[in-house]
Amino acid sequence: MQRITTFLMFDGKAEEAMNFYTSLFEDAKILSLTRYGPNEAGAEGTVMQATFALDGQTFMCIDSSIKHEFTFTPAMSLYVACETEADVDRLFEALSEGGQVLMPLDRYPFSAKYAWLADRFGVSWQLSLAPR
Repeated sequence: MQRITTFLMFDGKAEEAMNFYTSLFEDAKILSLTRYGPNEAGAEGTVMQATFALDGQTFMCIDSSIKHEFTFTPAMSLYVACETEADVDRLFEALSEGGQVLMPLDRYPFSAKYAWLADRFGVSWQLSLAPR
């Protein structure tokens, strides 16, 4: 059992984000999904709580029933060690669409191929070609 789990709070886009992320990784699946029903704290049909897995790592997500003055920050990011350049390119193309590139896809002293971006949901990702 994983003791520490990344918890992602969305504002109505949790299911869309979870479906998008699980479509990007081969070993990925939605593990559980509970929706708000009628007359509950959140908007009916949105995610009360869900868990999903990407490459064996479990994540939790919700659609917050409360409006907050904050959202995701790039100071906390999901770091992905990619096995091939094609994997870096594929993930960069998909995750950067509609998002914001924080460090362009390029060669850096610490990685032969690397990029840092915030996806269209605001979640920050670092993609790096794993050393061989």
